[in-house]
Amino acid sequence: MSGTSPDGTEGVLLLHGIARRAASLRPLERRLARAGYVTLNLDYPARRLGLADIAEGIAPTVAAFAGEVTRLHIVTHSMGGLVARVLLARRRPDNLGRVVMLGPPNGGSEIADALHRLAAYRRFFGPAGAELGTERGAAQVRLFGRVDYPLGIIAGSRSLYPLASLLLLPGPNDGRVTVARTRLDGMTDHIVLPTAHPTMMWNRRLAAETLHFLREGRFSRQ
Repeated sequence: MSGTSPDGTEGVLLLHGIARRAASLRPLERRLARAGYVTLNLDYPARRLGLADIAEGIAPTVAAFAGEVTRLHIVTHSMGGLVARVLLARRRPDNLGRVVMLGPPNGGSEIADALHRLAAYRRFFGPAGAELGTERGAAQVRLFGRVDYPLGIIAGSRSLYPLASLLLLPGPNDGRVTVARTRLDGMTDHIVLPTAHPTMMWNRRLAAETLHFLREGRFSRQ
């Protein structure tokens, strides 16, 4: 945990993606801390558990952190956005502030559709990897709940994987998720930036837009 908010109490929970650790969000965490927010950058077993179990596992730590701040904001990368949605559907803190998702596979990913049939993919990405496809059943829809909180989504439009983007991802994409599949009913704002999925959380403009949404409830688009 780090940082001090302008009034001493606003906090930001950061949740990384499936093949990442908390360290991947450290540059963004430092930017948030410099802006005056207390931060909690959580490591969680992204490849060992399903989304529901991940959310339940981090819930006590998140609740304790929420109890120390007047408003709890959430910033996520990739699958961290899905973890946040499950957490908020089940254990939403009373002092929830704003949520920013970076490259979230809200509508799943065609990459996961193509690779899930491979044993190596299933072994590496585990139960959560099986939940990243584009086919969503009624139980999974209920798991994610409705978006009735301030939500800003930042999608990327550059790819470090040109072959995958060409063959598997229809339309503009960040190499892992199409822009269209980042969107959610109920979201407050949505912006597309020229950045790639694996490196977007280190992008300076993305960090600036994240801060702007946390402060103003919308993106600046400058």
